[in-house]
Amino acid sequence: MELDMKKLEPLLGMMVNELGAAANAALVLIGDKLGLYKRLAELGPISAIGLAEATGTHPRYVREWLSAQAASGLVGFDTASERFSMSPEQAAVLADEDSPVNMAGGFHSLAAIFAGEQRLVEAFKTGGGVGWGDHCSCLFCGTERFFRPGYKAHLIGEWLPSLDGVIGKLERGAAVADVGCGHGASTIIMAGAFPKSSFTGIDFHAPSIEQARAKSSGLDNVSFQVAKAQGFSADGLDLVTVFDALHDMGDPVGAAANIRRKLKPDGTLMLIEPMAGDSLAENLNPVGRVYYAFSTNICVPASLNQEVGLALGAQAGEARLRKVLQEAGFSRVRRATETPFNMIIEARP
Repeated sequence: MELDMKKLEPLLGMMVNELGAAANAALVLIGDKLGLYKRLAELGPISAIGLAEATGTHPRYVREWLSAQAASGLVGFDTASERFSMSPEQAAVLADEDSPVNMAGGFHSLAAIFAGEQRLVEAFKTGGGVGWGDHCSCLFCGTERFFRPGYKAHLIGEWLPSLDGVIGKLERGAAVADVGCGHGASTIIMAGAFPKSSFTGIDFHAPSIEQARAKSSGLDNVSFQVAKAQGFSADGLDLVTVFDALHDMGDPVGAAANIRRKLKPDGTLMLIEPMAGDSLAENLNPVGRVYYAFSTNICVPASLNQEVGLALGAQAGEARLRKVLQEAGFSRVRRATETPFNMIIEARP
């Protein structure tokens, strides 16, 4: 078969970029762990030797690391002075922990993906699942760090106000459950913003709940419990939130039905899910590419490891999510607001 070079050359170019991105992912993780980005943002323009001295690292490794980062466009390099630096935008994405666009956390999750590759190979063969708790711990901290910047940027100022009447309840004092809370980032953000309300973070992964309890010290209106979404102990709730977790559950209909039973008649479910269209064609874009990849590695295997194993996937789309909620007994479902990465769905009993 004769190859069409006009088609082959762009494909090869794309694959070179893919290979470079994949190889550099480990270096992003190293730069984050060693504080190389943070110190470069603080001290740059700086030489490789200077950054090595400032971070207690070896200059030859740092020089090669900086070269890889500059070639990737993640740091700047001045040829005249041979010094490296970070623009405000580069620092916001990689160095500033409080930035709403910090992306470093996602690279911690990638480490877990590569560590679990052999388990996923076997799951492909058998159709079985890979449990959330079967992954190394970098998945759990990486998940929190990846999602927390978006929650900090949008949750209090945009997402909760998009719900009908919820802010007033929270300001007066409401009972809230945050289901699938992980390390508790979303729970803690809400508890800090609404001191008159009480918040319970719920997750079936006990080590994550231990982390959440440790991170919430100093807040007297928040507690955490280890429980499944289908059977947590809380009643008379004004608000239940589920952040980027429903699609990971084996039985999302059962989980949503239990949530509905726990809500007051005028209560609200706020469901945050990855942004997606209702068809594959709508999701063939850079955001969909990221979510489909994580979904294949983490979300679908986690669901298939649980009872029912519906395996919604991270790109389920609004129509599929609406169907799940309606099957669970919710009568009113609407998209309240959205970002390029998330859709926020409001459901009422």
